[in-house]
Amino acid sequence: MDSAIRTRDLRKVYNAQPPAAAGRSDSQDQSRRKKESKPQIIALDGIDLDVAPGQIFGLLGPNGAGKSTTVGILTTRVRPTSGTAWIGPHDVWRDQTAAKRLIGVVAQRPNLDFSLTAREILLFHGAYFGLNSQERSERAKVLLERFKLTDRADQLVRGFSGGMMQRVSLARAMMHDPQVLFLDEPGAGLDPQTRLLLWEIIRDYNQKGRTVLLTTHNMEEADALCQQLAIIDHGKIIAAGSPRELKASIPGGFLLRLRFAERPDSLIDGLGKLSGVTEVRPSGDTGVDVYAGRGGSLIPEVVNTAAGCGVELSDVHISEPSLENLFLHHTGRSLRE
Repeated sequence: MDSAIRTRDLRKVYNAQPPAAAGRSDSQDQSRRKKESKPQIIALDGIDLDVAPGQIFGLLGPNGAGKSTTVGILTTRVRPTSGTAWIGPHDVWRDQTAAKRLIGVVAQRPNLDFSLTAREILLFHGAYFGLNSQERSERAKVLLERFKLTDRADQLVRGFSGGMMQRVSLARAMMHDPQVLFLDEPGAGLDPQTRLLLWEIIRDYNQKGRTVLLTTHNMEEADALCQQLAIIDHGKIIAAGSPRELKASIPGGFLLRLRFAERPDSLIDGLGKLSGVTEVRPSGDTGVDVYAGRGGSLIPEVVNTAAGCGVELSDVHISEPSLENLFLHHTGRSLRE
């Protein structure tokens, strides 16, 4: 197949009922409120994705950017307002059964049956996808060992830690060996050791030729795992490419976040004329973000420029090219905000 995952002009608009006005309940007000249009929340605003078979593809963005909504549509849990989505050759909403057979899903929060053991969860999932008894048992045994769950395999998952539940969820999603694996914030809330194990298993699964799409707001996770990325914000893709390509696209590479006692216009002009500076942006009340081809060596010139404008440099933060800086460049704010 040409694409493992494909979307075209994907949109999702949620309608929310406004709260009733406090202290006003007469029939005239109620009638007026019914006539008023409901506010619209645009979760996705024309998303186009092409994920090649065998890729680890990441949707990177802050909370509320539209990542989980995109996954929800691709996994048939959320109906789009408009646009189209395919898993392989199957239109997700016209051929849901065929699309579901190709995918495995790990939700952002564990959705396990707490009345079952880890082994039972895997066996029941395998049966749901038509695996025979012997095949189910063999696959469950292998996955429990791979996820370091063998010693707890026959215990109820209600007593598992969050990291163990996440491992059971991922093992369950892999039971029927899906062609496309969806992971919604897989590393959220995990300790470093469990996160590294998770990354190792994701890479191993991908090396079998399987496609993985994960959502994350963790720059380290995106950089370490993903071969291709789409950075999403307010329901739109603002940049796409490999992590290396995206970091190389930052003007100048280095970002110097400077804070001054004051910020006269002459300071902005002076900083923009320094050697190696490619872009200067005001930030906050007295801050300046400087994109440049060099970092620490630029500071003496910044201090001299500030002194020439009669202001004092009060704080400096220098960072090398990163996905965080790319997001900051496109949106004016940090991914962590």
